[in-house]
Amino acid sequence: MLVDAAAFIEPATPIVSLSKGIEEGSLMRMTEVTADVLPDHDRTHIGVLTGPNLAREIAEGQPAAAVIAMADEDLAARLQAVFHGPTFRVYTNTDVIGAESAGALKNVMAIGAGIAHGMGFGMNSVATFITRALFELTRLGTALGGKPLTFAGLAGMGDLIATCMSEQSRNHRVGFGIGRGKTVEEVVSEMNMVAEGVKSTKGILSIAHREGIEMPIAEQVGRVLYEGATADEILGNLMGRAAGSETEGLVT
Repeated sequence: MLVDAAAFIEPATPIVSLSKGIEEGSLMRMTEVTADVLPDHDRTHIGVLTGPNLAREIAEGQPAAAVIAMADEDLAARLQAVFHGPTFRVYTNTDVIGAESAGALKNVMAIGAGIAHGMGFGMNSVATFITRALFELTRLGTALGGKPLTFAGLAGMGDLIATCMSEQSRNHRVGFGIGRGKTVEEVVSEMNMVAEGVKSTKGILSIAHREGIEMPIAEQVGRVLYEGATADEILGNLMGRAAGSETEGLVT
């Protein structure tokens, strides 16, 4: 635990978070939690390593890439050299907010994508879903201070595609079970791992409400998780929405 190690960590020590989520109650990102636990730490030395990094594929040595986001660009470059390898390509980014918020938000969307897969929909449906999910990620993430291009990169689109499409994704598996007609409780009880999106969706919706950002996909995922809505019900709600401009409401 970071709290237990706090007394032994020098203020300039680089800290790289590998966690993707929002803390319940505080609604803080993981680097914000780190800064809260270590109030005297150099915040430019707190960053995140994120991207389309499904653990099993990384362990098998399959080609993959990630982004290390840290405000201190020189330090990010030094850490890049540490993590970079023959099958693991690492890029740098100074946009910690964007990279980290994308990692938290995509878990919510992966549940929705899993529902679509569980209901048996094809690639037209899935492509539509992922594209609109990316829109929601970008809209909320930029409202929080992230940069739009970050969401088009590995931390945003890359991680979103991997998590929404892979059966290895815990959040996708939750959604898939729901799409097959199971309850949230039934799906979670069958899993031996934690699906972050089940808890973090509530926090994401709270942040969206605080920022005045409309997130229809996340809202419907929340209805399934917390209000007992069925997959058919939320599909009807999403498809029945009035259609407008594709880019309306996007912060640039």
